[in-house]
Amino acid sequence: MTILDEIAAYARERVSISKERLPYEEVKEKSLALPGRGNIFKKALAKEELSFICECKKASPSKGVIAEEFPYLEIAKDYDAAGADAVSVLTEPKWFLGSDKYLKEISENVSIPCLRKDFVVDPYMIYEAKLLGASAVLLIVAILSEKELAEYLEICSEIGLDALVEAHDEAEIRTALSVSASIIGVNNRNLKDFSVDKENSLKLRKIIPNNVLFVSESGIETAEDIRYVREMGADAVLVGETMMRAADKKAKLNELKGI
Repeated sequence: MTILDEIAAYARERVSISKERLPYEEVKEKSLALPGRGNIFKKALAKEELSFICECKKASPSKGVIAEEFPYLEIAKDYDAAGADAVSVLTEPKWFLGSDKYLKEISENVSIPCLRKDFVVDPYMIYEAKLLGASAVLLIVAILSEKELAEYLEICSEIGLDALVEAHDEAEIRTALSVSASIIGVNNRNLKDFSVDKENSLKLRKIIPNNVLFVSESGIETAEDIRYVREMGADAVLVGETMMRAADKKAKLNELKGI
């Protein structure tokens, strides 16, 4: 099993436990009762300038603990004040040391849309994301069948959430396009071995139609990296570790933007 397989398997265990606490039909009913988010995540990424999704995460499988001190609410508020367009919140608890409570509290205290960054393997997690205040969920092509991906996108549409569909190679891009994904993220990090190739975004950008929003993810560290993804025609960039390690979030974001 790859680490991605292990994370997905653990996500299924987590969902089973969650369903015992709050049954599927109940979480679905509660989610449907809430108003939709009005595609605010998609709108934030569709602006003319490059959009920045800044990530709130304590750890990762490739880097270990990134932030010993993790004032997640303060970090998210700093991103908001610094001019980030959206915040990505890790809720995976084992490898990323994330928590559902981080997303709930952050979504209640920032003005920008929140992406639930997790390994969605069950519709339950989508309904749950809405209850936690997310405006969008991450759907990873590598851990979902084409049928599941289509079903999950339909659920997102039904309950008023956006979906960032993540792909890593050409076959996964084709799958994302076949189910009419409107936001596709290319992960420059291979989730099976965690190697990083920034050329991956450029290579795959060429096969994504211009009417589909394109997000470059992982390995973005410098203003030069930002210029690179901007020139390739990216609509947005997801920046994680670089922002997490910055003591001054606003200064770092301005540096990346070239301000």
